[in-house]
Amino acid sequence: MLSTVQFSSFADFINMGGYAFNVWAVYGLFAVFLVVNLWFPLLKRKKIIRNLKRARQRQSQDQR
Repeated sequence: MLSTVQFSSFADFINMGGYAFNVWAVYGLFAVFLVVNLWFPLLKRKKIIRNLKRARQRQSQDQR
């Protein structure tokens, strides 16, 4: 399995056969995409929970 590695050194791996900018840019964009798709739903969830708590407090105050 290791005989299929096509890079003779770590520098060659980083250079990606001359396509380093394209390859690493895609990895970077994927990382940003992944973080955004994990982070924003968490923020939205917190906002929804906060709004529900406020609505519940208002409702309980109105019933008094």
